[in-house]
Amino acid sequence: MKKIAFVFAAAGLMSLAACGHSTNQADAVANAGDNAASALDNQGDMLSAAADNSSNAMAANELDNAADAAHNSADAVKSDASNKADAIDNAAKK
Repeated sequence: MKKIAFVFAAAGLMSLAACGHSTNQADAVANAGDNAASALDNQGDMLSAAADNSSNAMAANELDNAADAAHNSADAVKSDASNKADAIDNAAKK
């Protein structure tokens, strides 16, 4: 349940973060980051589902760890894209 809530929270934050950039280039970078983060989150969700369906406790643990890593990577990609988009906007203001 905690993972599902995390996915919904991340999706909500992604939709808010995509708004507000003042240049088309910054919007493109933010959208690319959103797409990459969504793909990583989907992979994490699939790994988590596989862990839930596994009858082997050790394999389930490994799958859960891989799912967590995918979700963490999605967060990092999203953050990096947002920072790059902000830098593009800041450079355009100068």
